[in-house]
Amino acid sequence: MARGSNGITLQQLQYFIEVAAEGSISAAADLLYVSQPTMSAAMKDVEAKAGRALLLRSARGVTLTVDGAEFLGYAKQVMEQVGLLEQRYLGQPPSRRLLGVSAQHYSFVVDAFVRMVKGSGADAYEFSLRETRTWDIFEDVRTFRSELGILYRNDFNRNVIDKLLRDSGLAFHPLFLAEPHIFISRTNPLASRDNVTLADLADLPRLTFDQGANNSFYFAEEILSTLSSAREIRVSDRATIFNLMIGLDGYTISTGIISDDLDPAIVAIALDVDERIEIGWIDHSAVPLTQQAQRYLDELRAVVSEFGVELLG
Repeated sequence: MARGSNGITLQQLQYFIEVAAEGSISAAADLLYVSQPTMSAAMKDVEAKAGRALLLRSARGVTLTVDGAEFLGYAKQVMEQVGLLEQRYLGQPPSRRLLGVSAQHYSFVVDAFVRMVKGSGADAYEFSLRETRTWDIFEDVRTFRSELGILYRNDFNRNVIDKLLRDSGLAFHPLFLAEPHIFISRTNPLASRDNVTLADLADLPRLTFDQGANNSFYFAEEILSTLSSAREIRVSDRATIFNLMIGLDGYTISTGIISDDLDPAIVAIALDVDERIEIGWIDHSAVPLTQQAQRYLDELRAVVSEFGVELLG
């Protein structure tokens, strides 16, 4: 199943994928039960055949070059297709399912992920879901740590987001347009309202997701990030933000789509502002998606559709 003596073999592609995942030639060699010299020679041969440096070697291990990150994406594509071929025509058991997703903090992302895992039908899989900072989503997808990223853009951050996409070789695919809502505890005095204004929120703690060193207004996960607030708390995860909604009657601004199963203590109330939130997914513009990524997107569309939201793509 190799291309030939001058081509890159499937075994070498598998070796490369494991080296990238482990960040270490010796660790990948141990995992695959081959000697370190054999693994090291295989990596050098892959780079020679590719005609470019794919790995940066140091005392701490190896990291991918820009070319190496792109090569990894194609290697995963090839190995997935080989697994499907062997399953279909050689009677092999289903191959190990692989997928990484990085996203802003949305419960519908988790809901779709749960459905994908349950529906995978695989005895072996390696999935990752990272709810993380906006900048890190771009980095995860750019370096192939994740195949998909999920985030929002609007008129305020669009130019910055689109430039970062172009510079990173990524593409944004619109999923749906959301009307802004606030998320609050069911015990909050505003929970019985059909809608609220910004004035109604003036005395409540505003809860936002921390963006770390890249704490630009343009990378904020919440719209209207430039508006001042007398009481503001930054958090790093959804569990904390929900606890603060309950304990302090705080609020955050988001899409209005929330899972009762995952977040039963939180409600969404429409926010009366002239804004829209465009939710979409990002990927490498030059690399086709794996079938597992497509399956996840199908589940994501299904979850969103159940809330009566019109899909854009």
